[in-house]
Amino acid sequence: MCGIFAYLNYLVPATRKEILDILINGLKRMEYRGYDSAGIAVEGSDSEDNCSVKIIKQTGKVAALEKLLLETKDLDYDKIYNIHVGIAHTRWATHGQPSPVNAHPHRSDPNNEFAIIHNGIITNYKDIKSFLLQKGFQFESETDTEVVAKLIKHLYDTHLGQSLKFSELIEMTIAQLEGAFAIAVMSKHYPGDIVATRRGSPLLIGVKSKTKLSTDHVPILFAKAPLLDKSHRGFLGSSRGRRDEDTEYMPVGPHKEIEYFIASDASAFIEHTNQVIFLEENDVASVHEGVLNIHRVSKSLDDRTFREVCTLKMEIEQIMKGSFSSFMQKEIFEQPESVVNTMRGRVNFETKEVVLGGIKDYMSEIRRCRRLLFIACGTSYHSAVATRQLLEELTELPVMVELASDFLDRNTPIFRDDVVFFLSQSGETADTLLALRYCKQRGALIVGITNVVGSSISRESNCGVHINAGPEIGVASTKAYTSQFIALVLFALVMSEDRISMQQRRHEIIEGLQCLPEQIKTVLALDEKIHKLANELYTQKSLLVMGRGYNYATCLEGALKIKELTYMHSEGILAGELKHGPLALVDKAMPVLMVCTKDKVYSKCVNALEQVKARHGNPILICTEGDKEIQSMSNHYVEVPHTIDCLQGVLTVIPMQLLSLHIAELRKLDVDCPRNLAKSVTVE
Repeated sequence: MCGIFAYLNYLVPATRKEILDILINGLKRMEYRGYDSAGIAVEGSDSEDNCSVKIIKQTGKVAALEKLLLETKDLDYDKIYNIHVGIAHTRWATHGQPSPVNAHPHRSDPNNEFAIIHNGIITNYKDIKSFLLQKGFQFESETDTEVVAKLIKHLYDTHLGQSLKFSELIEMTIAQLEGAFAIAVMSKHYPGDIVATRRGSPLLIGVKSKTKLSTDHVPILFAKAPLLDKSHRGFLGSSRGRRDEDTEYMPVGPHKEIEYFIASDASAFIEHTNQVIFLEENDVASVHEGVLNIHRVSKSLDDRTFREVCTLKMEIEQIMKGSFSSFMQKEIFEQPESVVNTMRGRVNFETKEVVLGGIKDYMSEIRRCRRLLFIACGTSYHSAVATRQLLEELTELPVMVELASDFLDRNTPIFRDDVVFFLSQSGETADTLLALRYCKQRGALIVGITNVVGSSISRESNCGVHINAGPEIGVASTKAYTSQFIALVLFALVMSEDRISMQQRRHEIIEGLQCLPEQIKTVLALDEKIHKLANELYTQKSLLVMGRGYNYATCLEGALKIKELTYMHSEGILAGELKHGPLALVDKAMPVLMVCTKDKVYSKCVNALEQVKARHGNPILICTEGDKEIQSMSNHYVEVPHTIDCLQGVLTVIPMQLLSLHIAELRKLDVDCPRNLAKSVTVE
């Protein structure tokens, strides 16, 4: 949700065109996150001694911003900058409709003294705005972000003459902010410098140098005194904190060539560098004269005194579409490989052993728990629903599956002997992250299931499992769903490894896992048949998706994909509830898709199918390969290979993914970036 990208070149000469290309390409790499407008701010110079900041913004796609830049007359594309800062942003509207004035970067005043880009929501922005209005500030936009830019300007003017460091100014500012944010700021008063900070929203720093980095960590500088005296709240802070020794992070020594990339997502700069620093909550990172420092206002007992420089294994090819028409299509067809990657190194198919290294040291504690809770949102929630029955069977523990927002709204009781799993593709989902902190405060053991190494959930969990599905760019999750599904099945297998009565069942599941990649390829080979089916459905206004047992989650997830991509009304219905209301919707004009495979509830699904046909419905079926009995009951069906019941949902969901993809394409919709949606939902 929204995308931050900033680029600083220090003693690395670059033309204006090269700098703009880096900024624009960084935004394009983050288009999948969802946005409605975009903008950039770059340094210039009014004279040799006077730096200026130029801001250019536009609604619509990044391509529209790129076009506007080409049409801008006063940009000297050939001018070379040895030291330069540029910031860029894609905005997903929360406060104020999409418009150039509401787009980021926001400025502090008509002279562009400070320019800021921001992800998240400032919850106390109305109070700050009221205060600043009294001080004579005038506002241009309807956004919460603009108040931050003007608050920075107010504090700068208030402390003028006190030789404020840029980082200190931003620390004083964020001390007044409530809510979630990731922020990057540049200023004409601090040319060649940038400050970035985060609270509740992800932010990373990429480091690129021609010479080898001299250290693999960044020391943290802590303030010895509060930045704002408690008696001076209300945006009037006057006292400044003194720091520990001014140790500086010098990756290649002072005054040496170096480039920094600051972004919401590593995909924005992976083509430039794979050396990354993940900022933690309340970190304030500043670059001055090419040297990176990370500050914190206060120190708690569990604070680490450094941030590691990590080497990412992501390759640029992983985030390119290749020959596919969309990222979503690519990710659907990557599922034979992504499920293998989820199992790789964890399942020994010869000895029937399963090992999850990320939770291995905590297994004795997990086995002693009184109940298991699985908390997630959207598609991740559906993956927990899909595996709940198996988890109950193999763990013999009470299993609760909760939507994160509802879990928080109810203030659900949590106990020290609970084990709580948090599922999130991005690892940054705001509701899920808030629920994690709620449970952590109450002493529960926290297990994270994410797809992004270094994400907030993976760092704040006691232990966890990375699903290793690879980067997922399309907003509508596909391969992350099947990989989360597999990861939870593996957890159930680990939990039951010492139970003799369950060994036969475990062996059958492991054999099913071994066959799964080839069976997924068989389902993907049905793409053309599913495309023909989409041709008959894409003009419809609604679609009901029914099933039960292990396939109920397929109905929920399939209906969600239809909603996300095609903007059709779609509803996932438990077939056992058909007579309790949904049957009233069924007639000859209502499209109904039923998932009916050979398992324990097969006969019950056939009964539901008969009821639909008795109301003149003509259902479309997803059924087991070779099931002639049920195929005779419909003119339209998609056959999937037969596998063990608890894994059938992996195979039945793929036709739904393909169907939603093709309907969206036939409707000429943006498959990768559905309207109003964002990939990483970092605000409530």
